[in-house]
Amino acid sequence: MKYRKKPVVIEAMQLTGGTAQWHDVYQWIERNTQGSFDPLAAEVPASGVSIDPATGFVLIATLEGVMQAKPEDWIIRGVQGEFYPCKPDIFAATYEAVETP
Repeated sequence: MKYRKKPVVIEAMQLTGGTAQWHDVYQWIERNTQGSFDPLAAEVPASGVSIDPATGFVLIATLEGVMQAKPEDWIIRGVQGEFYPCKPDIFAATYEAVETP
C-alpha cells in the first residue's frame, strides 16, 4: 500500500546568520519546552535545549534522545509542539512556505 503525508502547517526557523539569530532560535525552543538543560548531566529532560560544549552547536532534547542541530539546519516545531532539527535538503523536499494572515 502507499500513503500520502497529511498536509500540516508547522513552525520552523533556520540556523543561519550570526549569534543573535542563533540566540533567537534558542530562546524560541527554550520558551516552548522544559527549558535549558545541562548537556553533561546524567539525565536529560524529555524536551529542552542546550549548547554542545565541544562544538557550540544547538542540542535539542526529544523523546528519541538528544539531537544536534548544525548551521543551516532547520528547527521544526511539530504538530504536538515537539522540536527537532531537519537537514536543509530534507526540509526543502518536504515543506513549502504558506501565507499567514
